[in-house]
Order: sequence, then structure tokens, then C-alpha cells
Amino acid sequence: MNILYISQYFPPEIGATQVRAKENVLMLQKLGFSVTVLTELPNHPMGIIHENYRKKLVVREKWRGIEILRVWVLATPVKNFLSRILFYLSFMMMGIICGILLLRKKFHIVYTTSPPFFVGLVGLFLSRLHGSKLVFEVRDLWPRSAIELGELHNKTVIKYCEKLENYYYKKAALTVAVTRGIYKNILKKVGNQKVLFIPNGANTDLYRPDYPVPKDLKKRYEKKFVVSYTGVIGLIHGVEVVIDTALLLKDIPDILFIIIGDGVKKHEMIVRAGKYNLKNVEFISALEESELVPYIIISQVALATAKKMAITRGTLPVKMFSSLACAVPVVLSVVGEGAELLKSANAGFVVEPGNP
Repeated sequence: MNILYISQYFPPEIGATQVRAKENVLMLQKLGFSVTVLTELPNHPMGIIHENYRKKLVVREKWRGIEILRVWVLATPVKNFLSRILFYLSFMMMGIICGILLLRKKFHIVYTTSPPFFVGLVGLFLSRLHGSKLVFEVRDLWPRSAIELGELHNKTVIKYCEKLENYYYKKAALTVAVTRGIYKNILKKVGNQKVLFIPNGANTDLYRPDYPVPKDLKKRYEKKFVVSYTGVIGLIHGVEVVIDTALLLKDIPDILFIIIGDGVKKHEMIVRAGKYNLKNVEFISALEESELVPYIIISQVALATAKKMAITRGTLPVKMFSSLACAVPVVLSVVGEGAELLKSANAGFVVEPGNP
């Protein structure tokens, strides 16, 4: 059986979405399916297309035996609502055009993962073109999240986006939800025959307590109580609280906060730490998973944070699973589903979001 897997984000980009997509396609391949991935030229989260892919409209390549079709997108380091919409729409248009012209194989299933919201239209169009079953994965409820972030105000636009959201659910042979909260929300609209709950997790072959840590890394941090934050530093992640906590603890010299990752709020966090002249905060650029695991293992505590918003109540942060798989306790600054899971595992502490 041939599967077309559509994800705007995919390795070598780094992030939770990319990790999930990678693990999904590798597992599908392991189960005997022939998988083709349709994705963007890598640029996320910095908005700068990677050097080897610049000045190209389309790149076809093989990755671990999987065919990858990468298409041009309107990427920009300037992150605002308009630039992101244009970015998403460019992938939608290029995905449809290149899907028609370049994907000649007959696909039985088109698996589409969202957000971005308009990726759903690529999946809808190409599934009809191939006469395929559409599987629609929902990692975040959109347009609801954009409304709660204050990015979407126009009532007419909201109305049509909600209609399109419901149309996706209606046309999909199966909808996949990554949290119980998303699952219950979709269930109300389509019934349980069309919704499947497949939560985030961690690859325990990679994330494990006995993963080898380089001697120089171990020596560098051996006298520190390391508190780590790993992942995207974005609009909803509330990383401000990490800086504010470091400020409260600046006079305790052995505590060190390490923030590993990139994102639209990273520069602001660096400026915030500089403003207070914090010597107990260290910023490290996003790392490949194999490079990241040792940093998690040398941590005494891992942080998972989010702003206190309705849309974050149902989140299950991937970074939480990665840390727990490495036997590192978590301080979770998130309410709702993730907090309940951490408490039930007795694997850390839950604290009020935004409260240093």
C-alpha cells in the first residue's frame, strides 16, 4: 500500500512536529508500507531556508529509503500574522501544484498532519485526485488557537475557517487526535467511528537513561544543578517564566538554567536575560535529537512550560515525554491534561503557569 504523508514541517528541521512526523513515517515503513513525504524546503523555526536548498523550487531526495518531495515556501525570519499566513498559503499552493505534476504514483492513503491549517486543503485535493482515503491528523485546534492568541479577529474569516475545519472532519475517512482534549472536541462533531487518539511520546531507543554522555559535557556541568528547557521558544510556550525564575535564584551560584532551542521569542528571551545580567542562564541553539539527549541526562530537572490559556489545557508537551524517558523529573508549568498525566506518573511537580 502506498501512503502520501503531508507535513509542512519535517527533518532536518528541528521541533516536536518534525519528530512526530519522522517517527510516524519510519514506523509506517517498518510495517511494510511504501511512504512518500510531501513537505517544505527546510527553514523552520528561523524562517531561513537551509543553505543546501536555497534558490530551488523543488527538491526530490531519498531519506532512509523514503522518497521526499520538498517544495518552495515563502519563508521569512519576520514572524507576524500576515507573514505566517502567506507562508502557509505558499505551501498549500506549491503542495497542490507539485502534487499534481510530480507525484505520479497511485496513493491509497493521504495522511495529512495539521496545523498549519491549510495543509488540510492539500490533503483534500490530492486525496480526491488519487481516489485515496484521507487521514487528517490534528495536533492543535485551529482556528480556535489563533483566536485565543489574539491573532484572528475578523468574524467572517473565523466563520469560514470553522466551516473549513468541519469540512476536513467530514471528508476524512479517519481523524487522528494527539491529546484527549482534542479527541473529545472532534468527537462531538463527527462521532467516535472516525476519530483515533494517538498521543505524543518518546522514542525509547533514543531517549533512555543510559544514553552515553560525552566526558567533556559531563565535566562542564558536573558542579551545577542543571535545569533545562528544550524545544521551540514560541508564542504559547511562556519561556518568560524561566528567565524570571532564574532572576529569583540568581544568588544561588550552583543552579544553572540551560535553554536549548530556537523560535520567534528567543531573541526576546536573550534580551530579557541580558537586561537582568543573569549569569545563571545559558542559551544553546537547537540540536539534533542525538545531540540533545546528553543535555537532558545531565539535567537534574527538566522544564515544560506554556502560557495560561484555554488552548494549552489540553497539551501534552513532547519535551515532557523525552525527559521522563531519560528518567529526569519534570517541573510542568501547564494546567490540564499534561498535569494530570505527570501527577499520575508521580514523575515531577506541577506549578501554576507563568508563576516564577
